[in-house]
Amino acid sequence: MDWRCLQSEGCLHEVGEEKMIPLDPMTALAGLQSAIGMVKKASKVANDLGSLAPMIGKMFDAKGQATRAMLQAKREKKGSNMGAALQIEMALEQARAFEEELKMLFMQTGKIDVWNKIKARQAEMDRDDAKEMAALKAEEKKAKQKEQEMNELAMIIAGCAFVLFLVFVGVNEMMDYCQQTKQCGSNRR
Repeated sequence: MDWRCLQSEGCLHEVGEEKMIPLDPMTALAGLQSAIGMVKKASKVANDLGSLAPMIGKMFDAKGQATRAMLQAKREKKGSNMGAALQIEMALEQARAFEEELKMLFMQTGKIDVWNKIKARQAEMDRDDAKEMAALKAEEKKAKQKEQEMNELAMIIAGCAFVLFLVFVGVNEMMDYCQQTKQCGSNRR
């Protein structure tokens, strides 16, 4: 499954050519717990940390998906605030505790430098994501503003067209009146 399926708007999102449907929060949390369990089991029998990398990556993908699913559920006001907060914080705490275990595993194998590089790369990627999100929000705001300006322009044009139509009808009625009564313009006596 591709974990990039969940977007902030909660709608279908294309990833490559597939359309993905976001998971409900409970399924996302269960996926996170399952991924953590799988990594813990594999770490007991793995020869080196490198062989765990794909599973660890999936676990962090599951963490991100669970967090987004819970925040989306919160935005949609499904359930109580206390329930949503509890579920979010418990899932994040479980993932944080596992991340500490993972850090200890890197320390025990003498690979703390690798762990530090991973954390530095994560921080860099988080910054890039934040910049990208800020740019997307600015772009979205600009698009909304442009749409609003276009709507205002359309209303002005429609208003002007309506006024011109009324003037045309008025002039046409006056000309008909003048022709019928022969009392307009130069025909006055």
